[in-house]
Amino acid sequence: MKTKQFIALASLALMACACGSKDENTSTTQELELPKVKVTRVESRVVNQETEYTANVEGYAKNNIAPQANLRIVKILAEVGDRVSKGQMLVQLDDVTLNQMKLAFDNQQVEFSRVDELFKVGGVSKSEWDASKMNLEVKQTQYNNALENAMLRAPISGVVTARNYDVGDMTGQQPVLVLQQDQPVKLIVNVSEEKYPLLKKGNKVGVRLDTYGNEEFEGVISIVYPEVDANTHTLPIEIQMKNADRRVRPGMFARVTISYGSESHVVVPDQAVVKQVGAGDYYVYVLKNDGTVSYNKVELGRRFESEYEILSGVGDGVMVVVAGQNKLVDGTKVEVID
Repeated sequence: MKTKQFIALASLALMACACGSKDENTSTTQELELPKVKVTRVESRVVNQETEYTANVEGYAKNNIAPQANLRIVKILAEVGDRVSKGQMLVQLDDVTLNQMKLAFDNQQVEFSRVDELFKVGGVSKSEWDASKMNLEVKQTQYNNALENAMLRAPISGVVTARNYDVGDMTGQQPVLVLQQDQPVKLIVNVSEEKYPLLKKGNKVGVRLDTYGNEEFEGVISIVYPEVDANTHTLPIEIQMKNADRRVRPGMFARVTISYGSESHVVVPDQAVVKQVGAGDYYVYVLKNDGTVSYNKVELGRRFESEYEILSGVGDGVMVVVAGQNKLVDGTKVEVID
């Protein structure tokens, strides 16, 4: 009987030892299973407030070279890509009408000279002289209009960017040539309405063209349009580029950077920023004093080479997680490693 009691007591003691050992092992395992993370302290610093916009380069002025009436083309004196000067003749049209107008004008000059001589000696009245003078002016205007319509000249200096007809064609609805002024050139970008108070005529902006990689050109805000689009809540501004060397061509794709001053914001390493799957929200894990992390939604500003500007969501001087986020949720207790 005593032997049975001894065996039972021994069994209970072994079970107690086993349970104690299991609890200790479980506690140790839980401590070892804390997610390991790397953290870094972030601070505020002055950040230039810049926004990038896209636009296509346009000629500062654009002219459609076309006659007032449909006429047959006799000569085209400029091709696409040619650079022309103001006043240069570009297109010569059928001059049958011009010759008729010239003949009528010449005849009226002769007639007015005769009437003028008679008027000087009292041979005609003042009203007859006035009528002849008026008729001469009408014929001259008609001839000048015909001359302008038959010989199309460049109203500006620039480059020919389009040609729609060949010699022998009758002109129609399209212009014969399209001429764009390429010195200077301009860009139109749409800016959000909250930026309106910060936009000033004469402010300089940076312009990069995909054609020339990261080379930056200088532009100047030349017009700030006063009307805001009620649908998009943006307003257009015009940017002018001198283009002294004519390297910039109408139609090129441009990226315009406009500076809106500077502000002090927290800057974090890009490794700290986590994008929520299936949404456009961004988060940063912040280490709290109790060893847990909080899942902070942030508003991103500019991105630098390996950093993000944080507009809201992270305070100055806090510790943020930069490695090990894949095992974390809000409130997770973590182990910080170097």
